[in-house]
Amino acid sequence: MPRCLPKRKPDTMQQRRSPLDGSALNDSASGDAEEDAQGALPNWYVIQCKGGESFRAAEHLTNQGYEVFHPVLDVKRRRQGKPVMVTEPLFPYYLFIRLDQIVSNWRPIRSTRGVLRLLTFGNTPIAVPSALVEALRAQPHRQEGIHTYFSAGEKVTITGGPFKDLEAIFQRCKGEERAIVLLNVLQRPQHLNMPLDQLRKGDA
Repeated sequence: MPRCLPKRKPDTMQQRRSPLDGSALNDSASGDAEEDAQGALPNWYVIQCKGGESFRAAEHLTNQGYEVFHPVLDVKRRRQGKPVMVTEPLFPYYLFIRLDQIVSNWRPIRSTRGVLRLLTFGNTPIAVPSALVEALRAQPHRQEGIHTYFSAGEKVTITGGPFKDLEAIFQRCKGEERAIVLLNVLQRPQHLNMPLDQLRKGDA
């Protein structure tokens, strides 16, 4: 004959929530300490970026204090009939971000410029093995992904072209390879569109 299961006492249950959307996950009190310890350990996760905006996403996430790994590599392209070396993302639409489930603030990630979404399985973020990220970092023919990121209003020095060695003010990125800077030309501020690889930080 069917019987009703006895109700659990309220003080034996705790509500735990997903860092992404607040969906409740019920855990027994005895397992909370262990799960809290695991959640406090940072893991690498994958950010999917909007098309052509992985550098922008990495820059804005870095400016917000997140630890980001954006693997890039130098490739040879032809520009105006001449071979040039350009820096391109190893994974054009993706980058890695290191977070924990206790301290890290996940909510601003969604609204960050250049970010499309955090890869999940259902509502659970997909963690990437640290060994994979370390293996990517160790590749000698690839850069660390520690691309030089500039902030709006930051002083930069132009390293090539007709304005070489002049100081300018960084305004914003334009695509993966170019930037808009503000430069005083003939005593007037002018906005210039120029390659990112012709800029360095002003105090470098």
